[in-house]
Amino acid sequence: MKLLRQEDFITTHQGKITGLFTLENKNGIVVQISNFGAKVASLFTPDKDGNLADIVLGFASVGEYIKGNPYFGAICGRYANRIANGRFTLDGVEYTLPQNNGSNCLHGGVSGFHDKVWDVVKSDSSKLELQYVSADGEEGFPGNLTVKVVYTLNDSDEFTIDYFAETDRATVINLTSHSFFNLGGDGSGDVLSQLLEINASRFTPCSDVQIPTGELRPVAGTPFDFTVATAIGARIDVDDEQLRFGAGYDHNFVLDNKPGEVAFAARAFDVVSGRCMEIYTDTPGLQLYTGNWLDGNDAGKGNVYHKRNAFCLETQNFPDAPNQSNFPNSVLQPGETYRQTTIHKFFVK
Repeated sequence: MKLLRQEDFITTHQGKITGLFTLENKNGIVVQISNFGAKVASLFTPDKDGNLADIVLGFASVGEYIKGNPYFGAICGRYANRIANGRFTLDGVEYTLPQNNGSNCLHGGVSGFHDKVWDVVKSDSSKLELQYVSADGEEGFPGNLTVKVVYTLNDSDEFTIDYFAETDRATVINLTSHSFFNLGGDGSGDVLSQLLEINASRFTPCSDVQIPTGELRPVAGTPFDFTVATAIGARIDVDDEQLRFGAGYDHNFVLDNKPGEVAFAARAFDVVSGRCMEIYTDTPGLQLYTGNWLDGNDAGKGNVYHKRNAFCLETQNFPDAPNQSNFPNSVLQPGETYRQTTIHKFFVK
């Protein structure tokens, strides 16, 4: 197990000190997180033979994170995923956001939460608590928003991310963690043979610019049916309009869970290593992304990342919910607290 070095993550950026923080449990699982972008930089779990491997893509230094793929392991916000035309209207006022994904605003804009140095509130071997205050008008969003993210690793091999936020003015919010997973281990190749199950009988089809049409479409009879464990690559290249629009899977799934209840959302399994990861969450949606735009330009932790070398399971609200009234509410009012929990449970079989 080659852990990342703390000294490679210490610098001053945006006037704040960056660092690397390590969580570990009695079973050998290790998670390393930087307060730059609140990014999960490494996550070591054992295979069926007890051998540890890093199962997330990322970089070996904070300098590489600043220059490289901005979303590896990051907390995305103020609004994760896409907002159509970089615009939304709230209380009769139209807000204009950066258009950093074609005509869309993606993951909070050019300098979203993934690009900020977070303050360290608490750090020990089992818990890391980070906080960021997003000023009124930052990236075009209204309200001073105080965000807290708590990472916890327990001895039951559960890695939990708890999110909290409060605002002094009505705003929209959607937070997610954007880890790129490969259960075979970082650098082991593509993830197409890894099995995936998603607890969703519907998904939100999108336009050719990847904005949801508003339809909640049944997955039955489509390449989006992961209600039974299926290899990620089994249907990824079939002639399907939605797969063409996303260059593979880059779609939101409507989870079959009760609102507000932390429940099973997804399970991924690598037959070769025996590693299995289950995700439990209280969010209404889960974005499946299959690394379709990885192109070999990012070399992280000694490995070059190519197309479909990883998958993402981003627990969140629906894309473009601020503009679609039939989607779950994305507005946070003063006096309210935004809360979200996602649990990653690791085991072998």
